[in-house]
Amino acid sequence: MAAHRAERRTSEHAIVAPSHHFPVTNANVAEVYEQVFAPWVKAMGLCELSVGPGRASALLPRNPDLNFSSGAVCGQVIMAAVDTVVSLAMFTGDRPTKGTIYQHTHFLRPAKNDALRIEATVLRFGKATAFAEARVTFEGSGELVAHSSAEFAF
Repeated sequence: MAAHRAERRTSEHAIVAPSHHFPVTNANVAEVYEQVFAPWVKAMGLCELSVGPGRASALLPRNPDLNFSSGAVCGQVIMAAVDTVVSLAMFTGDRPTKGTIYQHTHFLRPAKNDALRIEATVLRFGKATAFAEARVTFEGSGELVAHSSAEFAF
């Protein structure tokens, strides 16, 4: 049992993608996305992945399976999509992160009747942590749906 716990602790701090994937670029972002993220994350359907130094974006298409009974996209889905896109922005640096240590999201309006664009920008790559913000907007109108801030550990 103790050996299993130690192995688990070690794997939680392992590099999430082979080092040859860093930094992530538009040339390898789809491959990294497929290799790194859990199947349920990929089931959200994020597409149009794009990255550049310290930034990433993706489109979350309309999908009734991601909605509350009211027809609005679940906040849990939006937060998971934001975390995924911010992770990709973090991967554009020269070293992989150990993961998200903080995320705070403000929801400004219900996410109904349109696809969502998620855009993340790294505000600062530090020695031990990095900070980013993300904006979730309606694809059609560009109206802000949610705003998030995040911190990642190295």
